[in-house]
Amino acid sequence: MARHLVTSALPYINGIKHLGNMVGSMLPADVYSRYLRQRGHDVLYICATDEHGTPAELAAKEAGLPVAEFCAQQHEAQKAIYDGFGLAFDYFGRSSSAQNIEITQEIARELNRYGFIEERSIRQVYSLDDERFLPDRYIVGTCPHCGYDKARGDQCENCTRVLDPTDLIDARSAISGSSALEVRETKHLFLLQSKLADEVDAWVEQHGKEWPTLASSIARKWLTEGLQDRAITRDLEWGVPVPGDTWPELAAEGKVFYVWFDAPIEYIGATKEWSDRAPAERDWKSWWWQADDSVRYTEFMAKDNVPFHTVMFPATLLGTRAPWKKVDYVKAFNWLNYYGGKFSTSQRRGVFTDAALELLPADYWRYFLMAHAPESDDTSFTWELFAATVNKDLADTLGNFVNRVLSFSRKRFGDEVPAGKEAGEPERKLGEEIAGLLAEYEEHMETLQFRKAAQALRALWSAGNSYLEEKAPWLEIKTDQEAAALTLRTAMNLIHLYAVVSEPFIPASARTMRSAFALDGDDAQWVTPEEARALNAVPAGTSFTVPPVLFAKITEEDLDAYRARFGGAEEAA
Repeated sequence: MARHLVTSALPYINGIKHLGNMVGSMLPADVYSRYLRQRGHDVLYICATDEHGTPAELAAKEAGLPVAEFCAQQHEAQKAIYDGFGLAFDYFGRSSSAQNIEITQEIARELNRYGFIEERSIRQVYSLDDERFLPDRYIVGTCPHCGYDKARGDQCENCTRVLDPTDLIDARSAISGSSALEVRETKHLFLLQSKLADEVDAWVEQHGKEWPTLASSIARKWLTEGLQDRAITRDLEWGVPVPGDTWPELAAEGKVFYVWFDAPIEYIGATKEWSDRAPAERDWKSWWWQADDSVRYTEFMAKDNVPFHTVMFPATLLGTRAPWKKVDYVKAFNWLNYYGGKFSTSQRRGVFTDAALELLPADYWRYFLMAHAPESDDTSFTWELFAATVNKDLADTLGNFVNRVLSFSRKRFGDEVPAGKEAGEPERKLGEEIAGLLAEYEEHMETLQFRKAAQALRALWSAGNSYLEEKAPWLEIKTDQEAAALTLRTAMNLIHLYAVVSEPFIPASARTMRSAFALDGDDAQWVTPEEARALNAVPAGTSFTVPPVLFAKITEEDLDAYRARFGGAEEAA
């Protein structure tokens, strides 16, 4: 089996993330990692909080905390929420770790050694009122490309164009709001991307052919426009320090590396954290350094992160001339909107992950988000669509099937799976249908087509309902108890199958379904085509219990309360 390295874009440290952040990287990476583990692959899923940069300093200042303390608290708060969503990271690290500092500095030294870093004097914005140079994100203003009036000095959140602070119209300090700005000379390190452009282009040409169109087109756009040399240091108090053994003057001035230089390196840093914190030795380099062809590396991210991961980070690794593992597949997502408008962390618009878990268990959100994942285009969250999906797919199609099968069987046959007749033609047809649908589900999971995978999973659940309606055990039992027993035993085997194959999407509910049956040594990781056709994993005589209702329906009263709290179409417009 292959070894799979999986990373998702690092959630930024300044505040709890919204559902758009969740579906754009971490959740699909978790679904994919869970699936791969079930299929027997060696999987390493790595993520971390992205803790450096201007927003961390600004948020810490607003909270009245030292930035290190603020980041430590926020890391724990975010990790608790991701645990609540059932995200099964192999390791969830911190970009402020000693390991990331060490590796970032060493990569910078190697880039310098091979002539891909240059110290340049530049003219940079200085705030007279703040008495400091302002890094790009400390400057806000109007985007010259789209007119968005809250664009940051490094990138416009609205049109995603990369900016320099001096591009902004009506620029002002994000610290004080002062427009008393002037341009002064200072020194910074530049990554000479222009010298690496041909190598990056060749690398994207070789590896990007199998990427989704969204990822490959963004990378191609950047390359077509031409790679520019880019400053990779900033004037901040918090960040990976420029190493004094290589750049003593800049180190003495307190320069730190640009967050977008060290953040992707944290994938490597977090893997070393994972290795260093293990009681037994783990070989982190086997995943990243001279990794053999058995390692397949998949990255998950929203589209605004794609340029950095498909161009800048590969350029960084290529320029070291070291055998770092580079990404094989980039799974990029469009945006999940809120009633057609953007979720916004800064403006607290939309549903945030902490509030989501207060309302309903994680599986409701996991299934909905993946069933409506913004893969081919932007999608929109509405409370009406959320309720319709939960009620139809989870409550009616899956939950009701589980409850009525187990409840009816216990009522008529007791607390053990009944035997009944030998399987007949309806069961043979059902087995073939289940095997076919399972193959479709596997194909979509293998190709990371999550909406299609959710559709195939829903079709598996629906097949059980169709079989139950066709056989109608509530009628069979009046004339042929053995026939009714066969129908219920078959349906119980479907429940067990659903528990196994639904685990990537709804892990908590899958555990509940599986634990309903007292099966000794039930260690099935997946379902083979033969097992799908046979539907006999749960033999007659197996004790079972009826679990609580798996999924409660969302009522109109619930919807009214949700819209009142979070807003609906009118408030989002």
